[in-house]
Amino acid sequence: MASPDPLAGSWVTDGGLETDLIFNHGLDLPEFASFPLVDHAPQTLADYYREYAAVAGLAGAGLLLETPTWRANPDWARKLGYDEPALDRVNRAAVALVRQVAAESGLDETRVSGVVGPRGDGYLAAGADPDEAASYHASQVGSFASEGVDLVHATTMTEPAEAIGVVRAARAAGLPVAISFTVETDGRLPDGSTLAEAIGVVEEQAPADWYGVNCAHPTHLAPALDGGAWQQRLVFFRPNASTLSHAELDEMEELDAGDLGLLTSTTGTLRERVGSITVLGGCCGTDSRHVAALWGVSPSRDPLPG
Repeated sequence: MASPDPLAGSWVTDGGLETDLIFNHGLDLPEFASFPLVDHAPQTLADYYREYAAVAGLAGAGLLLETPTWRANPDWARKLGYDEPALDRVNRAAVALVRQVAAESGLDETRVSGVVGPRGDGYLAAGADPDEAASYHASQVGSFASEGVDLVHATTMTEPAEAIGVVRAARAAGLPVAISFTVETDGRLPDGSTLAEAIGVVEEQAPADWYGVNCAHPTHLAPALDGGAWQQRLVFFRPNASTLSHAELDEMEELDAGDLGLLTSTTGTLRERVGSITVLGGCCGTDSRHVAALWGVSPSRDPLPG
């Protein structure tokens, strides 16, 4: 008998953690890494996640909290002074932190996802070898497995090979796994492949349990939708607030919080076209106010201007 789907139903997840903390809270995040806050500012992280627990409660949805570990892999961690034992410890502690927030939320349905980010830049095609990627990401996935996460979620994947490696690492650790690709303004991945092609390659070599898209505005994803059956494998959507390209966002010195009306309307249209999307949050430029609007509930913060 097949195991029950741990993500059956609808799930609120969080928003653009790093951009929210940098631009709205004035924090300095060297290398765009939030995982050191597990050590240095755990209360700040807990308060951040509590806002999304409130959204889930208002929306009557489940709560999927994703660890602040997008940069918590060996290459980025080394730049921040974390050796292998310290990295294992902070990945485990990140799981414990979000699990505690989930437990304190009082919600009936909560899940914890261990987030894996790309080895390199999140906007450039990595050109990774799947076996090498599996070996590289195995240590972080192992840390998550030791803490009993409900699933692994690889986000901002730029091409299929690294995604395949993460799936293999998750399977070796006995964990369910989601793969979220990012797309450019034309709906294609940074390596030039279509979303359909990328998911097809992963499906052939190491099928994931779920797929998704993050770090792209709904208007960027729309050109990728061709009506194929593959679209119904999309479960996660974490959009950017801005319609700017990745290159343009990289040059920004001020936060582009986007047009909230456009974000909600285009996300609504997207979900009508892709009814399988049931995990909804945000990415760069978004905070709990954007995610609340996507779920049609009132935010816990003051409303966004405009």
